[in-house]
Amino acid sequence: MSRLWDKGAPLDERVLAFTAGEDHAFDERLVAYDARASIAHAQMLNAQGLLSDADCEAIEQGLESLAAAHAQGEWRIALEDEDGQTALERRLTALIGAAGGRVHLGRSRNDQVLAALRLYLRDAAEELAQGAETVAAALDALADRQGDVELPGYTHMQQAMPSSVALWAGGFAAELRDDAAGLRAVRRRIDKNPLGSAAGYGTPGLPLDREATRQALDFAEVHAPVTAVQLSRGKAESQLLFEITLLMQDLGRFAADVCLFYTQEFAFVELPDAFTTGSSIMPQKRNPDVFELLRGRSATAQACLVEALGIVAKLPSGYQRDLQLLKAPLFRGIDLALASTAILAPAIGAMAFVSERITLDPAIHAAERANAMVVREGIPFREAYRRVGAELRGEAPHDEDPERGA
Repeated sequence: MSRLWDKGAPLDERVLAFTAGEDHAFDERLVAYDARASIAHAQMLNAQGLLSDADCEAIEQGLESLAAAHAQGEWRIALEDEDGQTALERRLTALIGAAGGRVHLGRSRNDQVLAALRLYLRDAAEELAQGAETVAAALDALADRQGDVELPGYTHMQQAMPSSVALWAGGFAAELRDDAAGLRAVRRRIDKNPLGSAAGYGTPGLPLDREATRQALDFAEVHAPVTAVQLSRGKAESQLLFEITLLMQDLGRFAADVCLFYTQEFAFVELPDAFTTGSSIMPQKRNPDVFELLRGRSATAQACLVEALGIVAKLPSGYQRDLQLLKAPLFRGIDLALASTAILAPAIGAMAFVSERITLDPAIHAAERANAMVVREGIPFREAYRRVGAELRGEAPHDEDPERGA
């Protein structure tokens, strides 16, 4: 197949396989966004007198048709296409004729793919935030069901102070809502219109209207100057992966608690068979695999963040092909976080605490007793602390050293 960007000499198929890599597969999720941005670009060219009404209408209808067909699974991007942008333009030209070749005036694949990516990331960040909030709502429901069940609160893996299911679940729910806010905050970097920056240096000689495409695509601002666009690559991606990492760490810490509470030694919680797995050798075993994998996936999220940061860390200015490699860790991080929140909400709904199995060490109320002594007797907290500690150790109280004061 002759590619749109070929310049006469044939490309070694090994070079195509190496340079395109998985990019054609990654671009499947960007087709609808690419079509939308391309329509906005065509409408702007038309308004600027650079594209006829007839060609603009044909491009709009052709792109809408191709996007709908792709959504229905009627075509896919092949390795021979190299990427989604080439696949879309090639099919558009085959569908509507020469007008399809006019849509690329005033843009490069660089600003084209970045526009589609940013439109996708806006939706992805919101979907991730909603996923975190769904898990928080499941924790709220757990607190409503069993919030009065007493739990020991732990420090240093020792029973420390009294807690409850409501306090335990509420803490995680609050942090997940904070994660949702962090995910939405990434929009500040995403919400900049890159169209018109082309390969990073604008489009000399063409009267493009970058504000028009900004408005059409509902970006918050035009990304300017044009040289800043390629310098920004990796920033929004890494910020989103950072917020995903924080989300996955919260989910992992929650999962670690559940794994501990599910052990025979604790037996605080019951999980139904539908959310546990069996052992291949031990007939009695039911394993909390969902929670174990959630616990481990925080490492995957962090690895995606480190990979994205490393790709752009030492790049010179302007577009470099290395930037293509950002898609792999970015999409992997998004997908694992969406899958994790999707499974955790129903898993929490299936959890049940068993109050009769939960035993609190009587000494867990020591801090409360010391506080009450301070209120009742007006003594310094450290004196109350010493007295309560002595009582718990079975020691007779000692007279207070007069030099220390009352």
